[in-house]
Amino acid sequence: MAKTKLGRTTEQRQALLRNLATDLIVHERLETTEAKAKTLRPVVEKLITLGKRGDLHARRQAASYLRDVEVDEEGSQNALQKLFSDIAPRFEERQGGYTRILKLGERKGDGAKTVIIELVD
Repeated sequence: MAKTKLGRTTEQRQALLRNLATDLIVHERLETTEAKAKTLRPVVEKLITLGKRGDLHARRQAASYLRDVEVDEEGSQNALQKLFSDIAPRFEERQGGYTRILKLGERKGDGAKTVIIELVD
């Protein structure tokens, strides 16, 4: 799935993308490096497409990829519920391009290019 290796082994890269995809679905916006965002974009687009399909097999495929996030005291939904009940219906009429990458500039410590990746409204 990944186009770049991101300086990690296969297992580390897969875990990173799973965590980033879950966080993006839960929070709908992330600040990260440009390379991670560009690698994350197709992963999230495929998950949203699974959410739009909405059948049991699609739900199980998404559940096998997304991390289990504990439901907090406020009763917010976990990533899988949010994907299928909130995010997928919002993009029902859209044929792709569910995410947007906005460039922020360079990080102070190491000069890495930082971006915000968010779901399009």
